[in-house]
Amino acid sequence: MELTALDFQQARVKQVLFKSRLRSVLYGVREAEPGLFSMKENPLGQWLTTVLKPQYGHRPEVATIERLLRQTLDTGQGLVRQYQRGELEQARTGLEQIERLATEIEQHLTSVEHHKN
Repeated sequence: MELTALDFQQARVKQVLFKSRLRSVLYGVREAEPGLFSMKENPLGQWLTTVLKPQYGHRPEVATIERLLRQTLDTGQGLVRQYQRGELEQARTGLEQIERLATEIEQHLTSVEHHKN
């Protein structure tokens, strides 16, 4: 079944959810859950594996999205380690890196969405 605009919107929401959870950790609102940085437990990672890759895994953007998501998770984990060492401002400033990666993911999602063949 062809993916719809709603499917891609759900992926974008999953990305926002991760950024929100990470921000909450870096501002002391919540603890980092063990699976927060796991590709298998990340909602966007799950969507990528179960929805996008089976249908569009042949598109180069999909491999790029996967690479960028892994980089996002690794970067986020590093920011949490900084936060835990007491480097609060540096960790929070690092959210800019997460935003840049998210923008790149968004661009590649849009490319797949508009050129699904």
